[in-house]
Amino acid sequence: MTILVVATGNPGKLTEMQAHLIDLGWEIRLKPTELEVEETGTTFAENACLKASQVALAMGEWAIADDSGLEVEALGGAPGVFSARYSENDAACIARLLKELEGESNRAAQFTCVIAIARPDGTIALQAQGFCLGEILRSPQGIGGFGYDPVFYSPAHQLTFAEMSSEIKRSISHRGKAFEQLIPRLRGLSK
Repeated sequence: MTILVVATGNPGKLTEMQAHLIDLGWEIRLKPTELEVEETGTTFAENACLKASQVALAMGEWAIADDSGLEVEALGGAPGVFSARYSENDAACIARLLKELEGESNRAAQFTCVIAIARPDGTIALQAQGFCLGEILRSPQGIGGFGYDPVFYSPAHQLTFAEMSSEIKRSISHRGKAFEQLIPRLRGLSK
Protein backbone atom coordinates (compact mmCIF):
# COMPACT_ATOMS: atom_id res chain seq x y z
CA MET A 1 0.00 0.00 0.00
CA THR A 2 1.37 3.42 -0.96
CA ILE A 3 1.90 5.90 1.86
CA LEU A 4 0.40 9.38 1.67
CA VAL A 5 1.70 11.80 4.30
CA VAL A 6 -0.74 14.50 5.39
CA ALA A 7 1.30 17.69 5.72
CA THR A 8 -0.57 19.53 8.45
CA GLY A 9 -0.21 20.15 12.15
CA ASN A 10 -3.81 21.37 12.43
CA PRO A 11 -5.95 18.64 14.05
CA GLY A 12 -9.18 20.03 12.55
CA LYS A 13 -7.76 19.96 9.03
CA LEU A 14 -6.33 16.49 9.59
CA THR A 15 -9.72 15.09 10.61
CA GLU A 16 -11.42 16.65 7.58
CA MET A 17 -8.72 15.48 5.16
CA GLN A 18 -8.70 11.92 6.52
CA ALA A 19 -12.49 11.69 6.05
CA HIS A 20 -12.04 12.44 2.34
CA LEU A 21 -9.06 10.11 1.88
CA ILE A 22 -10.19 7.09 3.89
CA ASP A 23 -11.52 4.91 1.06
CA LEU A 24 -8.79 5.51 -1.52
CA GLY A 25 -6.49 2.59 -0.72
CA TRP A 26 -3.57 4.74 0.42
CA GLU A 27 -1.96 4.36 3.84
CA ILE A 28 -2.54 7.75 5.45
CA ARG A 29 0.14 9.04 7.81
CA LEU A 30 0.61 12.32 9.62
CA LYS A 31 3.81 14.28 9.14
CA PRO A 32 6.12 14.34 12.18
CA THR A 33 5.39 17.33 14.41
CA GLU A 34 9.02 18.48 14.25
CA LEU A 35 8.80 18.79 10.44
CA GLU A 36 7.62 22.36 9.92
CA VAL A 37 7.40 24.14 6.58
CA GLU A 38 7.35 27.92 6.59
CA GLU A 39 4.49 29.29 4.51
CA THR A 40 6.35 31.90 2.46
CA GLY A 41 4.01 31.88 -0.55
CA THR A 42 1.80 34.81 -1.45
CA THR A 43 -1.11 32.61 -2.61
CA PHE A 44 -2.93 29.56 -1.27
CA ALA A 45 -1.61 27.57 -4.26
CA GLU A 46 2.01 28.51 -3.59
CA ASN A 47 1.75 27.55 0.09
CA ALA A 48 -0.05 24.24 -0.60
CA CYS A 49 2.55 23.24 -3.18
CA LEU A 50 5.41 24.34 -0.94
CA LYS A 51 4.16 22.27 2.01
CA ALA A 52 3.38 19.17 -0.08
CA SER A 53 6.72 19.32 -1.89
CA GLN A 54 8.87 19.90 1.20
CA VAL A 55 7.16 17.17 3.25
CA ALA A 56 7.39 14.70 0.33
CA LEU A 57 11.11 15.38 -0.05
CA ALA A 58 11.77 15.16 3.70
CA MET A 59 9.80 11.92 4.11
CA GLY A 60 10.59 10.27 0.75
CA GLU A 61 6.85 9.55 0.39
CA TRP A 62 3.82 10.98 -1.40
CA ALA A 63 2.47 14.00 0.49
CA ILE A 64 -0.75 15.99 0.50
CA ALA A 65 -1.12 19.53 1.81
CA ASP A 66 -3.71 22.23 1.74
CA ASP A 67 -3.59 25.91 2.29
CA SER A 68 -6.86 27.56 3.00
CA GLY A 69 -8.29 30.63 4.54
CA LEU A 70 -10.98 33.22 4.83
CA GLU A 71 -11.27 36.09 2.36
CA VAL A 72 -13.54 38.94 3.43
CA GLU A 73 -14.72 41.32 0.72
CA ALA A 74 -14.89 44.45 2.91
CA LEU A 75 -11.31 43.82 4.07
CA GLY A 76 -9.92 43.56 0.54
CA GLY A 77 -9.60 39.78 0.80
CA ALA A 78 -7.97 39.73 4.25
CA PRO A 79 -7.07 37.77 6.24
CA GLY A 80 -6.41 35.53 3.17
CA VAL A 81 -3.17 33.53 3.32
CA PHE A 82 -2.60 34.94 6.81
CA SER A 83 -5.89 33.49 8.18
CA ALA A 84 -4.22 31.11 10.65
CA ARG A 85 -1.69 33.79 11.63
CA TYR A 86 -4.16 36.68 11.94
CA SER A 87 -3.79 36.45 15.71
CA GLU A 88 -2.42 34.01 18.31
CA ASN A 89 -5.37 31.55 18.41
CA ASP A 90 -8.81 30.89 16.90
CA ALA A 91 -10.71 33.03 19.43
CA ALA A 92 -8.32 35.95 18.98
CA CYS A 93 -8.53 35.65 15.17
CA ILE A 94 -12.32 35.84 15.35
CA ALA A 95 -12.19 38.77 17.77
CA ARG A 96 -9.81 40.69 15.47
CA LEU A 97 -11.98 39.94 12.42
CA LEU A 98 -15.17 41.12 14.14
CA LYS A 99 -13.46 44.29 15.41
CA GLU A 100 -12.22 45.12 11.90
CA LEU A 101 -15.77 44.61 10.54
CA GLU A 102 -17.47 46.78 13.19
CA GLY A 103 -20.01 49.05 11.50
CA GLU A 104 -19.49 47.36 8.12
CA SER A 105 -22.69 46.31 6.34
CA ASN A 106 -20.92 44.28 3.64
CA ARG A 107 -20.30 40.93 5.37
CA ALA A 108 -19.64 38.89 2.18
CA ALA A 109 -16.82 36.38 2.50
CA GLN A 110 -15.53 33.14 1.10
CA PHE A 111 -13.42 30.30 2.30
CA THR A 112 -10.79 29.24 -0.24
CA CYS A 113 -8.79 26.00 -0.25
CA VAL A 114 -6.04 24.72 -2.51
CA ILE A 115 -4.90 21.12 -2.12
CA ALA A 116 -1.64 19.85 -3.62
CA ILE A 117 -0.24 16.33 -3.84
CA ALA A 118 3.48 15.82 -4.33
CA ARG A 119 5.41 12.76 -5.47
CA PRO A 120 8.24 11.47 -3.26
CA ASP A 121 10.70 13.52 -5.36
CA GLY A 122 8.82 16.70 -4.45
CA THR A 123 7.22 17.35 -7.84
CA ILE A 124 3.55 18.33 -7.76
CA ALA A 125 1.35 15.59 -9.21
CA LEU A 126 -2.11 17.09 -8.61
CA GLN A 127 -3.67 20.33 -7.48
CA ALA A 128 -7.29 21.40 -6.90
CA GLN A 129 -9.06 24.50 -5.62
CA GLY A 130 -12.41 24.93 -3.89
CA PHE A 131 -14.51 27.86 -2.67
CA CYS A 132 -17.45 28.31 -0.32
CA LEU A 133 -19.38 31.58 -0.33
CA GLY A 134 -20.94 32.95 2.83
CA GLU A 135 -21.02 35.89 5.15
CA ILE A 136 -19.53 36.90 8.47
CA LEU A 137 -21.90 37.12 11.43
CA ARG A 138 -21.59 39.82 14.09
CA SER A 139 -21.01 37.24 16.85
CA PRO A 140 -19.99 33.55 16.99
CA GLN A 141 -22.63 30.82 16.81
CA GLY A 142 -22.09 27.09 17.35
CA ILE A 143 -19.40 25.00 19.00
CA GLY A 144 -18.20 22.68 16.23
CA GLY A 145 -15.44 23.04 13.68
CA PHE A 146 -12.34 25.18 14.08
CA GLY A 147 -10.88 28.49 12.98
CA TYR A 148 -13.47 30.97 11.73
CA ASP A 149 -16.29 28.38 11.60
CA PRO A 150 -18.38 30.04 14.38
CA VAL A 151 -18.71 33.31 12.40
CA PHE A 152 -18.85 31.93 8.83
CA TYR A 153 -22.53 31.69 7.91
CA SER A 154 -23.92 29.75 4.94
CA PRO A 155 -27.16 31.49 3.84
CA ALA A 156 -28.15 28.42 1.79
CA HIS A 157 -28.09 26.23 4.92
CA GLN A 158 -28.92 28.96 7.45
CA LEU A 159 -26.14 27.71 9.71
CA THR A 160 -22.57 28.63 10.56
CA PHE A 161 -19.90 26.04 9.83
CA ALA A 162 -19.70 25.57 13.62
CA GLU A 163 -23.39 24.62 13.75
CA MET A 164 -23.27 22.10 10.89
CA SER A 165 -22.78 18.37 11.16
CA SER A 166 -19.37 17.28 9.89
CA GLU A 167 -21.11 15.52 6.96
CA ILE A 168 -22.86 18.68 5.76
CA LYS A 169 -19.75 20.80 6.23
CA ARG A 170 -17.62 18.24 4.37
CA SER A 171 -20.02 18.29 1.40
CA ILE A 172 -20.29 22.09 1.00
CA SER A 173 -17.03 23.48 2.35
CA HIS A 174 -14.12 24.88 0.38
CA ARG A 175 -12.05 21.83 1.35
CA GLY A 176 -14.92 19.53 0.36
CA LYS A 177 -15.18 21.21 -3.05
CA ALA A 178 -11.43 20.90 -3.63
CA PHE A 179 -11.52 17.21 -2.68
CA GLU A 180 -14.54 16.72 -4.98
CA GLN A 181 -12.28 17.72 -7.89
CA LEU A 182 -9.22 15.92 -6.57
CA ILE A 183 -10.54 12.47 -5.59
CA PRO A 184 -11.39 11.20 -9.12
CA ARG A 185 -7.96 12.32 -10.33
CA LEU A 186 -6.28 10.79 -7.29
CA ARG A 187 -8.00 7.44 -7.91
CA GLY A 188 -6.58 7.43 -11.44
CA LEU A 189 -3.12 8.55 -10.42
CA SER A 190 -0.40 6.08 -11.27
CA LYS A 191 1.21 5.41 -7.91
